[in-house]
Amino acid sequence: MNMDIKTYCEKIRGCFLGKNIGGTLGAPFEGKRGVLDIDYYTHDLSMGVLPNDDLDLQLVWLNAAERYGKAVNADILAQYWLTFIVADWAEYGNGKNNLKGGLPIGQSNRHKNWFRNSCGCFIRSEIWACLAPGRPEIATKYAFEDAIIDHADEGLYGEIFMAAIESAAFVEKDIRKLIEIGLSYIPEDSAMAGAINLAVKCYDEGLTWKDARKKILMTYPSGFGLHIGEYLSEKDNDIPEGPEYWGFDAPANVGITVMSAIYGEGDFSKAVCIAAGCGEDSDCTAGSVGAIYGIAYGPECIDEKWLVPIGDQIKTVSIDRTKWSDTVKRFPNSVSELTQRVIRLMPGFMSEHFDPITSTIEASDDLFDSKERWPLYNRLTNCEKMALRGSGIIKTHCLAEVIMVPENGYEIEADCEKTFVMNIKNMLVNMQWVNIKIDFPEDWETHHREIAFSMYENLINRYETQEVKFIPRNLTKTRYDIPVTLSFVGRNEELHTKIVFFVK
Repeated sequence: MNMDIKTYCEKIRGCFLGKNIGGTLGAPFEGKRGVLDIDYYTHDLSMGVLPNDDLDLQLVWLNAAERYGKAVNADILAQYWLTFIVADWAEYGNGKNNLKGGLPIGQSNRHKNWFRNSCGCFIRSEIWACLAPGRPEIATKYAFEDAIIDHADEGLYGEIFMAAIESAAFVEKDIRKLIEIGLSYIPEDSAMAGAINLAVKCYDEGLTWKDARKKILMTYPSGFGLHIGEYLSEKDNDIPEGPEYWGFDAPANVGITVMSAIYGEGDFSKAVCIAAGCGEDSDCTAGSVGAIYGIAYGPECIDEKWLVPIGDQIKTVSIDRTKWSDTVKRFPNSVSELTQRVIRLMPGFMSEHFDPITSTIEASDDLFDSKERWPLYNRLTNCEKMALRGSGIIKTHCLAEVIMVPENGYEIEADCEKTFVMNIKNMLVNMQWVNIKIDFPEDWETHHREIAFSMYENLINRYETQEVKFIPRNLTKTRYDIPVTLSFVGRNEELHTKIVFFVK
């Protein structure tokens, strides 16, 4: 399944135009509950395009990808986040605060972060899809690295799902099939999958989009539409506030995005207007469905009326534009510049699937995530790998990857046994011995201060598991940072990480 470079370029432009239009259309209704029949912009058109963090956060990722290429990962993105992103609200603020406090990736996204299941990362998936067109298995890999900075669980699944369908949309136009592809990359028992499947079911049963929107919110309650305290229409007094009131927002809002894409029936204007008319996180839902349509159908699906008031301009709201140097380029001010810079980057991310002589992109023959794609020694699917990697602290090194997962959270009590599991994968093609040193306080009781074992070569997606038990004694602080060092026999590199425990 091949795609020529001209088609790719057009779809990139369609993606970011759709994102910009949808975000601007939906912004006036963000955080409000109710429904409206919308057919055009409602803001003061003399303002042009409205600033939106959904798109401008991706400009920061663009700069990171331009410098580090396909080696970009969560550790790098986290440092760019701390340097350039000024937004301190909700999950953004919690994630930044935890990173500044020294919590490692995989813990920074969870500790006291009640917004980890919210919408702040499914909205920034487009860049990864555009860098891996027709290769959802690659796009979801980078979407995961992005998401775990400040999201976990349902929030994480939202970005994985969106990256998968947006990547697949470069070579597949059927919205129903795109949804099926996206679902294959997330756990089928998740609330995210449930809300997406419900949106499809509502359409198949002939419900109106307004009834579908309400059914999604009734089944997967969200508090996002109550943020501002204003209502778009008569109050939906029977809609629950949500299991956590603030924060459990991604399932319902991705469900609304999917619902809008289906009910749009191939009509860009209809799709973005439905999404915006649903309120809740309307700039995110309308922007995301606009991007999906822009990729799948190209910029020709966008009526000129949407572009006249806003043009090509990008306005930002959450980036510190004063920080740039010879190693950090300026942030794009237009969709055209953003498109051009993404196009220049793509060959590096698609090096095995791009022919520079014929300018042809080779898309995957199988866009779904399945065991059949990874047949050797029963390899894990992408979904299974991401579920494991998203369960705890992650540290990736050229020699090994380690995932540390505590039982029953990161809290400890004096004289009570605590356990965490270390999942370690060899990143080399030959077997190697690894020595683990865990620097518990001297008076803590444990038999696992030092561990040594041999790892299989990286021919199978296999993690070696080491269970670590300890009993904290004489707790005089409220927080304990426990350094963990992995050294490798015959190698001069070490992997350094840590796990942080808080006293109850």
